Amino acid sequence: MSERTQKSKTRIETVEPLGKRVLIRKDEDKKVTKGGIELPDSVEIPTITGRVVAVSAQVENDDDFPLRQYDRVLFNPKHAIPVDFEADNQLYVVPIDDVVAVFRKGE
Repeated sequence: MSERTQKSKTRIETVEPLGKRVLIRKDEDKKVTKGGIELPDSVEIPTITGRVVAVSAQVENDDDFPLRQYDRVLFNPKHAIPVDFEADNQLYVVPIDDVVAVFRKGE
């Protein structure tokens, strides 16, 4: 590959959590209550559910944490670190101890 071809290619940046952490894409904040009441934009109900985007190697190799990529989880956002990665970003690096539940479909 020529030097010119290499320069014209853009590199895709990824985020890989380290230690006992996972990368979660937070679900969008809800703007309508379960009862059907539409909330104004100035009111935000914190959503603490999301999808696992990436799992650190340490968590992946630990049987005590049965998390996989794309799992839907409930997490405590107190220690979540936002990742300034793209516009309207909803990515957070979350300590595994702050992931409190995994949603699983019954078989």
